[in-house]
Amino acid sequence: MNVHTENPVIMDDIADICHDTSINWDRFTGKTVLVTGSTGLIGKLIVKALSAKGGIHVMAMARNREKAEACFTGYSDVTLLICDICSMPEIEADIDYIIHCASITDSKMFVQQPVDTFLTAVMGTDNILRLAARKNCSGVVYTSSMEVYGTPQTDEKIDERHSTNLDCMNVRSCYPESKRACENLCCAYASQYGIRVMTARLTQTFGAGVDYQDGRVFAEFARCAVENRNIVLHTKGETKRSYLYTSDAVRAILAILADGQSCHAYNVANEATYCSIYEMAELVAKHCGGDEIKVECIPEDITKFGYANRLNMNLDTSAVQALNWQPKYALAQMYERMIQAWNTTER
Repeated sequence: MNVHTENPVIMDDIADICHDTSINWDRFTGKTVLVTGSTGLIGKLIVKALSAKGGIHVMAMARNREKAEACFTGYSDVTLLICDICSMPEIEADIDYIIHCASITDSKMFVQQPVDTFLTAVMGTDNILRLAARKNCSGVVYTSSMEVYGTPQTDEKIDERHSTNLDCMNVRSCYPESKRACENLCCAYASQYGIRVMTARLTQTFGAGVDYQDGRVFAEFARCAVENRNIVLHTKGETKRSYLYTSDAVRAILAILADGQSCHAYNVANEATYCSIYEMAELVAKHCGGDEIKVECIPEDITKFGYANRLNMNLDTSAVQALNWQPKYALAQMYERMIQAWNTTER
């Protein structure tokens, strides 16, 4: 691997994943792992970590060849599969494991292109599960979202059996409802075809590798710190959730792929990061910004941004912790590492 072309913070993240002895790496040695959404934040780090570990062949599925080649130049034993997940070609090679990360994640698209959001998720996941059945895969992880729980309104702990209050007549529900549909489709394939399929319900995940122009609020907070601007909230910042660093998410996904129980979902989050958006903004202003950075609240109509309604997403992660996984990075460290990666990359 050509380490000279990789961001040093991401190199550190890759090493962190590869040196994690709690992951049952023997499961993957000499095997082929297909990763969909391979140029996305999580998929990209999975491909790079598996390649760096060595002894594992990786198939990286992506729509854009130029972007994929730029991502994985210098990484050995990575085969690119360039296609749309909704119209996949026939794959002749053996595939032992699949990590399905491909998804529309832009909140604005949830309200501007809800049909595309929903059908891409369901049709793409059906194609992946059909492939897993044909290849008799040893394991599949579907990356889902905390949004399947809807908008909880209290600080109660939310385990994987928690109900949802999603409104299926709300256009923005196309995203979480598509995730719920895909999770059930995974269970259906597990039951009918005997595939070992697990779901990782990720909280909001960020860190080194996030694009500087990313439109989500956590990235805007960090940009304000870098550019010495006040942080402006479009809401009162009352929504509360936990967060997760990118390499912690990858380590959890690999632990689930290796040792997770079929037809089970696993919440993946750092419980210690649970806070309101306003509290997170204050943390960024204090730890990452200059002395004069302040947090301002200027509420406005948020529907145009595609934001979810106010919620309290206090995830219980005891199930994934039972697989010997523990998060490593606190919220302040997550921001520090993301900003450090930005400062060592042209933008």
